[in-house]
Amino acid sequence: MIQDMKVSYSGVQPSGNLTIGNYLGAIRNFATFSEQYKCFYCVVDAHAITVRQTPADLRRRTYETLALYMACGLDPEKNTLYVQSHVPAHAELAWALNCFTMFGELSRMTQFKDKSAKHSDNINAGLFTYPVLMAADILLYQTDVVPVGIDQKQHVELCRDIATRFNSVFPDTFTIPEPIIPKTGMKIMSLADPTKKMSKSDENANSVVYILDDRDTIIRKFKRAVTDSDTCVRYAEGKDGINNLMNIYSTFTGKSHAEIEHEFEGRGYGDFKLAVGEVCADALRPVQETYAALMSDKAHLEAVMKKGAEEASYYARKTLSKVQKKLGFVQIR
Repeated sequence: MIQDMKVSYSGVQPSGNLTIGNYLGAIRNFATFSEQYKCFYCVVDAHAITVRQTPADLRRRTYETLALYMACGLDPEKNTLYVQSHVPAHAELAWALNCFTMFGELSRMTQFKDKSAKHSDNINAGLFTYPVLMAADILLYQTDVVPVGIDQKQHVELCRDIATRFNSVFPDTFTIPEPIIPKTGMKIMSLADPTKKMSKSDENANSVVYILDDRDTIIRKFKRAVTDSDTCVRYAEGKDGINNLMNIYSTFTGKSHAEIEHEFEGRGYGDFKLAVGEVCADALRPVQETYAALMSDKAHLEAVMKKGAEEASYYARKTLSKVQKKLGFVQIR
């Protein structure tokens, strides 16, 4: 353990505008961990290039993602905030772990199948071995817990399998991490197609609410959200659109589904959609204001990156050195 505290690790890709799904399912909850854990929060830019990126956009989004981390309450004095490519140990450990990962395991990864279907012209090896780099991200810091959305649980399970396999050959190398999945906001669905997860890469802008959308845009998108022919606000099977809106409202307000049903009893979908939009916009306003202030000071963001990379590298090199020694690599001082 680091400094007698358990370790928490999380990463977010700078591959597009972050959504309320990213916010509710992960980022909003991150700040609560810093009192209980030694926390590493990474902008995983190396993961982003499994899909073709415009270099200038990737650089800009790296700054933006770091700023959003901080705007959502992550204090760089209490947490290690850094950019993945600034710590080469991630890529070095990933290669070693590739040699302890089975081809069949990777071929069963749901996200590989999904991304291969979306990017059929660029099914590259990095896309296939992406979960191994994710395992390296986690295992480098002897991580105890990984806060993730339910869609990433499969990758954490693979990480555990890789670590267990490595430990069976070289005992006491890695801590076996546990996924932590929030009870609410686990999976926010598309507003246009509530059978699919809300995705920042969705081509239909009305299906996604971004953290940085202005108030009018947020409310307009919720007003256009797909529901059903019923008019009663209730959580039930077959009401995917309303169920999704109730989950969003519940996560922002802390109210149960029963409380929401009582609150909107006798009121139609129009009132409910407006209320969801307003509570979302109200919650995001302070985040947006802090974000704007941070983005106006690029030097400060770079100072945070540098400090975080130095802190992360210190711990990462300790684990990598242990792994290389156990593998039989010659180490020189």
